[in-house]
Amino acid sequence: MKIVERAYKYRLYPTKSQATLIRKTLGCVRFVYNYYLGKRIELYKTRGTTLTYTQCSKDMTQLKKELTWLKEVDKFALQNSLRNLDAAYQNFFREVKQGNKNQGFPKFKSKRNNWKKYKTNLTNNNIEIKGDRIKLPKLGWVKFANSRNPEGQIINATISQTPTGKYFVSVCCLSEIEELPNSENVVGIDLGIKHFATLSTGEMIANPKHLQKLEQQLTRQQRKLSRKKIGSGKWYKQKHKVAKLHERIANQRNDFLNKLSFRLINENQVICRESLDIKDMLQDSKYAKSISDISWSEFGRMIDYKADWYGRIAVKIDQYYPSSQICYVCNEKNPEIKDLKIREWVCSNCGSKHDRDHNASINIKNEGLRLLSQQI
Repeated sequence: MKIVERAYKYRLYPTKSQATLIRKTLGCVRFVYNYYLGKRIELYKTRGTTLTYTQCSKDMTQLKKELTWLKEVDKFALQNSLRNLDAAYQNFFREVKQGNKNQGFPKFKSKRNNWKKYKTNLTNNNIEIKGDRIKLPKLGWVKFANSRNPEGQIINATISQTPTGKYFVSVCCLSEIEELPNSENVVGIDLGIKHFATLSTGEMIANPKHLQKLEQQLTRQQRKLSRKKIGSGKWYKQKHKVAKLHERIANQRNDFLNKLSFRLINENQVICRESLDIKDMLQDSKYAKSISDISWSEFGRMIDYKADWYGRIAVKIDQYYPSSQICYVCNEKNPEIKDLKIREWVCSNCGSKHDRDHNASINIKNEGLRLLSQQI
């Protein structure tokens, strides 16, 4: 048994008054974040110092007396907003000290940000689930789609609003997860665009191309949106239609990645995959849209945390390892295979005929096992 933090996400169906309070809370959380970000920036400019989380928290107690509408919403949501601001500061300065120039400074939150959420903590049983109702701080009992009972002890909940206006709650629990039975199977995964993944077993998993299937419909709806007057009633209606299409694409992609990652974790003891420099690859305008749609990074993240949960081993190969250029039979390297147009080739040393992606997946598997043996 392994104890992990596990989240269960449900669709919320709040009443009008509850939905109004959720939106108020989201606004207050944004206000507190921006207010103290501004104070910290100003203090640094004038005195060369900054505020800590504790100082911000004490100051907010006084701020609530001046702005009484902050008392209407969940106090834990406001405290967590301050924690998020402090974490953003800590991350920024830590990355700068390590020489990472790409780490951005904390930014002010916009009201027009499509994704809105706040987190609340469990205390004195203020978060409970009974049947199809969930109790949340300040909101009381809210109807929700209870598709699966959460397992373990609830520690916090995150309430979110999507661009389509739907409300969700993500309940985080300390859950016990039983590790899967040991397996003798080892798999290497070569990620691609034509095929989403080619396995060392020879299986080729097709690229579902979720965006491409709905791209024509999405383009049509976005053109209609561009012709509407910004801020008008028709503009908001059309914006909602565009958001629904984006949400549908995202849901399809997430469903595909979750099912495939769990299948690979369930079937194999060791999963070897390549680590890719996605940011650099997105600079290629020819493949940027396809790479964004295929979500290799999210797939890798799912493989990693599910392997950790279920007692599997996930191995990442260095991104500069020439998996496509090496013959897996005799280890002869053929630099000509750098050309992506070459899909099949014959080894000049041993005469073995290779499919580019299948050969790469076997090399990834072998390299992963070699790295694993060094760790042991």
